[in-house]
Amino acid sequence: MEEKELLEFDVIIVGAGVIGLAIAERVSRRFDNVLLVEKESAFGQHTSSRNSEIIHSGIYYQTGSLKAKLCVKGNSMLYDFMCKHDIDHRMCGKLIVATEEEEIGELESLLQNGKRNGVKGIELISTEEIKKKQPEIKAIKALWVPSTGIMDTHGIMMKLEQLAEENGATISYNTEVCAIEKKQDKYQIRLLDQDYRVQTPVVINSTGLWSADVSNMADIGEYKIQWCKGEYYKTNKYKDMSCLVYPVPNSISLGIHTVIGLDGNLSFGPNAYYVDELNYNFDASHKKQFHEAISRYLDVEYDDLQKNTSGIRPKLQKTLDKPVDYVILKERNKPDFINLVGIESPGFTCCLSIANFIEDLLEE
Repeated sequence: MEEKELLEFDVIIVGAGVIGLAIAERVSRRFDNVLLVEKESAFGQHTSSRNSEIIHSGIYYQTGSLKAKLCVKGNSMLYDFMCKHDIDHRMCGKLIVATEEEEIGELESLLQNGKRNGVKGIELISTEEIKKKQPEIKAIKALWVPSTGIMDTHGIMMKLEQLAEENGATISYNTEVCAIEKKQDKYQIRLLDQDYRVQTPVVINSTGLWSADVSNMADIGEYKIQWCKGEYYKTNKYKDMSCLVYPVPNSISLGIHTVIGLDGNLSFGPNAYYVDELNYNFDASHKKQFHEAISRYLDVEYDDLQKNTSGIRPKLQKTLDKPVDYVILKERNKPDFINLVGIESPGFTCCLSIANFIEDLLEE
């Protein structure tokens, strides 16, 4: 059997979600020959395009964690990027609301956590102040988070793709990695249904839902990803709300919150439950759960809720000794294998700060 042609690259990035695109844009400033491969026909076909399109502040995450540091830094970087490239967005802020006395302590804890993380402008506000910001909201107290916003995720990814290609990066869609083999000081990568192989001293795994699988191809780590699905419902009852509204978070998610589109349309979500297969079909059996959760802070009739969309996010399997954080590290040196595993929310907000973090790892 004739051996396939072997092409050489300085860096190969696997996965063209927003993280892969941001890394490609960043590292292609330093390296002449960068390849980004993606098994789908276009960028961001999964988690990067099936989310709330919200710019997070960094208020929720454990102080000192990668999530906290990268989110706070990524928040300001992303606003600067969107302003520079004229990408549609709005810093609308959000209210995290307490609807009963027992939840006020959680707001106070979040306030202190946010301050430790360096989130600016956060404050506890009264019912009267809540009504001034969003009259329809039912709450006895709220945490005001001004740096939260909404964005055009497709516009950001499209601009990152353009900038990476202008830097000289090659982006290859419909290109699926099927094997990774270490060969002395390089990795050889086999690609499904391609008439060539590729070789590089640096592999960066940014495959999101499949990040554990790609890591296992290189015999690295014992990571386990759980797929967590969520749906979104929409309503025509409200439009052009001034800010986002969140309940207090729970152990698996930030709760069913409002989602404001840049066109002013309003939806709610996501819920959260684990699944074993990649299926974006809408499960309408959770509508009662949605209605009950939303009705705690906003009056909406059951029939006002209509099916909208769904998404799946990669959750790294929890350990008992510490909260789950992002895995972003250089697993091997010379050749370098850099893993990004469990990059769920606030991953989109962190895309540019993660790219900077990867660049620093490459310099070590």
